[in-house]
Amino acid sequence: MASHEEVVADISATVKSLHARKQPFRIFHGSTNSTRPAHDDRFVDITALFNVLEVDGQRMIATVEANLPMDKLVRATLAHGMIPPIVMEFSGITVGGGYAGSAGESSSFRYGYFDQSVISAEMVLATGEVITASGSENANIFKGAAGALGTLGITTKLELRLIEAKRFVKLVYQPYSSVQDTITALRKATADPGNDYVDGIMFSQTHGVVMIGHLTNDIPASQIPQTFSGPWDLWFYLYAESKPLTHQSTDYIPIAECLFRYDRGGFWVGKVAFDYFGFVPFTRLTRWFLNDFMHTRMMYRALHRSNMSFGTMIHDLTLPYDTAEDFIDYATRELGVWPLWLCPLRAVETPTFHPTSKGGVSQPMLNIGLRGAGSKDVATFIRQNRNLEARLRELSGRKVLYSHTYYEELRKRYSATTLPTVYDKVKVDVTRLMSTQQLPWYRRLGESWPSVEFLGIWCAIQSKDYWVHRDLGWMS
Repeated sequence: MASHEEVVADISATVKSLHARKQPFRIFHGSTNSTRPAHDDRFVDITALFNVLEVDGQRMIATVEANLPMDKLVRATLAHGMIPPIVMEFSGITVGGGYAGSAGESSSFRYGYFDQSVISAEMVLATGEVITASGSENANIFKGAAGALGTLGITTKLELRLIEAKRFVKLVYQPYSSVQDTITALRKATADPGNDYVDGIMFSQTHGVVMIGHLTNDIPASQIPQTFSGPWDLWFYLYAESKPLTHQSTDYIPIAECLFRYDRGGFWVGKVAFDYFGFVPFTRLTRWFLNDFMHTRMMYRALHRSNMSFGTMIHDLTLPYDTAEDFIDYATRELGVWPLWLCPLRAVETPTFHPTSKGGVSQPMLNIGLRGAGSKDVATFIRQNRNLEARLRELSGRKVLYSHTYYEELRKRYSATTLPTVYDKVKVDVTRLMSTQQLPWYRRLGESWPSVEFLGIWCAIQSKDYWVHRDLGWMS
């Protein structure tokens, strides 16, 4: 196996050659948790950067390569009695992806976005130059690259801050009967410094659950640890929905099981696949039988090889607390998508690529995960998304992906114009999408249900991601 330095040198040489020829390129990770359409541009391959280089127990720092996925990071740090402060809920999200994206989780009310646990980052600039960036060295690109989606350079290595791990998370479920009460309870829970994890799920306008987690090594003798990664286990959201509606209840969950509790079923997006095909009932038996396909690594692979990303609403939308209820009312009325995930986020310093409230004023925000079926009609689906964005702006909210005025100055300063802009990465080619409706009938057949969905599943099976989830027994 080539050393880290050798791999980075090869990447640097490739990028330097592309820059000399002024050839645009994208970064190839081998897999992605994006729901955006794929592009056909030239790629720079970083798939070899998937290693843990060092875990320093004394300094409580992990040095890792950028393409390392979350589950392998957690496994390595748990062996030393530590975990990252923020662990994204999908096991296949990479460290570099968490830094370059606006990644947050149920500990983000306390620790912020994932990049706020990054101490330093090694990057290959678009010129091929290799630099180290931190709060004291190349500080502007260190801050600018956080949330910039890999549009300022290629992150190759990161130093991460760690915290002490415990064996379990004591998770308390508290039910509420309205959106307002649920949001109020979430905000109150974030003010308690004794809480380690806080998030919530709205199952309907009259059924919300706030979940508060505490790291602990102690578990009552009568308590059986609760798991969610086994084929016969309930998906986490179904388990939370089954909790009593009249009083709080408590579970003790092995730490890694809790960190990745939403991985099976991709929160609840996996149910969309059952609904889409129609002839497969959504039962515990069918979920057990199809378990291999219901982990996010497999689901994303199938999503990219099929056309199911069109017609499926998958958004993380961040709003001020005082307009979040208005937005949920809008989403209920116009889209009828349930459940909704509620994740509190700590205020971040501006300027930033991360969502902030109106006028760039930094304050705590609430992320609303809206994930479910939209219209199957392309024109209607596009209109749903555009109306959603418009209403979000009216309520001083933001999608996770957006840009600020200093962005292009950074790109010019670091010669990053051969990399795509944020807009280039997130845009949908509406003209191309609509043109598929004008194809001959035999072409449309190959591009439509269920042909292309079965193709997506077949391609996913062929990938190595199909086998990765089988290695998750360590979690419990």
